[in-house]
Amino acid sequence: MQAMVFEAPGRPLRLTERERPVPGPGEVLVAVRACGVCRTDLHLVDGELPDPRLPVIPGHEIVGRIVACGGGVGAERVGQRVGVPWLGGACGHCVYCGTGRENLCAQAQFTGYQKDGGYASYARADARFCFPLPEAYDDVEVAPLLCAGLIGYRAYRAAGDAARLGIYGFGAAAHLITQVAVAQGRTVFAFTRPGDGAGQAFARTVGAAWAGGSDAAPPEPLDAALIFAPVGALVPAALAAVVSGGTVVCAGIHMSDIPAFGYRLLWGERVLRSVANLTRQDAEDFLRLAGDIHLAVHVQRYALAQANAALADLRGGRVTGAAVLTIG
Repeated sequence: MQAMVFEAPGRPLRLTERERPVPGPGEVLVAVRACGVCRTDLHLVDGELPDPRLPVIPGHEIVGRIVACGGGVGAERVGQRVGVPWLGGACGHCVYCGTGRENLCAQAQFTGYQKDGGYASYARADARFCFPLPEAYDDVEVAPLLCAGLIGYRAYRAAGDAARLGIYGFGAAAHLITQVAVAQGRTVFAFTRPGDGAGQAFARTVGAAWAGGSDAAPPEPLDAALIFAPVGALVPAALAAVVSGGTVVCAGIHMSDIPAFGYRLLWGERVLRSVANLTRQDAEDFLRLAGDIHLAVHVQRYALAQANAALADLRGGRVTGAAVLTIG
């Protein structure tokens, strides 16, 4: 098979011929049709995530069909179209796994980071962490739902019942969650890089009631804010924008340092929290919801061999919506 392999920070991914993997007990082999390019992949190749397994094939928004099953997996799964997300395995018996918080498991394994991912013709995956996909989406459309959608949805739920929702950083996750929020009767205020008129216009096309730079104040106070941009300086800005009792959710796996801020920004029972990874329940709930709402997924397509270009465009802010590799 062909694969784009990450060997060390600072080096571009290398197109490589590899043997097709064989699924072990409890695993399946997926013939990959599409794989989203996520900001987490960018953090990986830029050396911002600790202790990746090297070399590793990135990619954790995998869409494909099961072509082989290992021991203990029913042969009836062959031919099933599935998605493989960031959380690729967990121990199943710790206190976190036993209380529906497998996203915090100390022995969790992550796709495209500690396990080979989907920038390849085939991917081997734990059968328990492969999810049937809503049929209304084609392979490329559905790929961003597997991280931008799932992590975005976990962050969205962490905001509670906020009626006025601010979203900082308007990329793949934000354009999906805005549509969910609007469909559920909430008002969305979008914050982009200052001066990004195109990004602000895009936010309005997917339902934002207002869009402006991250250095601007929203036209009315926010009940909650989601921060998707990996910029620590946005934390005090978001706290200043939410009402007393409001919540600010940091949704990324990596963020630059948060600057010092006065206690007055947190006082008033404001809540500052993070979300980490996802659970299988998140996947089941969000994919069911996406089947009911049918989100408009905006994608930029790249061939597998163009993965480095996709990452560069993401780094440079040149992706509108989500970048997706087309494979097979």
